[in-house]
Amino acid sequence: MIGVFDSGLGGLTVLDAIRAYAPKADIVYFGDTKNAPYGNKTREEVRALTIAGIQKLLDEGATQIVSACNSVSISLDSPILDALSLDSDDVIEMVGPTVRALKEKNETRILLCATAITIASGVYQERLTNIGKKVTELPLPLLVSYIESGKSREDIENLLQKHSREKDFSKQDLLLLGCTHFPLVEESFKKVFSLPVYNSASAVAREVAAKFNCEGSGNVQYLFSKETNQTKIYTKRTP
Repeated sequence: MIGVFDSGLGGLTVLDAIRAYAPKADIVYFGDTKNAPYGNKTREEVRALTIAGIQKLLDEGATQIVSACNSVSISLDSPILDALSLDSDDVIEMVGPTVRALKEKNETRILLCATAITIASGVYQERLTNIGKKVTELPLPLLVSYIESGKSREDIENLLQKHSREKDFSKQDLLLLGCTHFPLVEESFKKVFSLPVYNSASAVAREVAAKFNCEGSGNVQYLFSKETNQTKIYTKRTP
């Protein structure tokens, strides 16, 4: 069984993509809504929450893990995998598949929109630069909280408008959604920034379908550390 882990609701965008590419896969999803957002926490806090969250999935019977949270990707090093008795081949995170997919694209100037901790880690900037991309950073520290709390589309677009005025982004070729929560408001990004938007969920799902055991009954189980109105809304929206 495949376990999908996220700090909250964002990983549901990855789960949807996995179900599209691997409809027979049995999946258990855990969203740590009680501790969301991760993007404004310290790396030490994220490491501890990551270990606890993935261990919960393993306890539920998951044998292969999708880390559907970019803020978690920076913490998935060998010590964490060793602590969880996981082999690196049994874990797929967000950054690697995203960079591999963007390598095949012609767009060179990338606007990276992500949480503060993901931006500060430099993980995307380094890997994208290594494949010939030029990265402009735009941290969005409040957006995950807006999405998790169910802020209106108007509130979200006003927040994005505020950030869009920080500098001239018009010369960028592509806007990269560097947080799995952000595709939940993808249309707002398109409206505010008037740029093509890249959602990496499909790139991750393709790797899951190619590398993981996706044969099963197509069962999906949803677990959250804290039930909210938003968890009810978004789990009903998934196919």
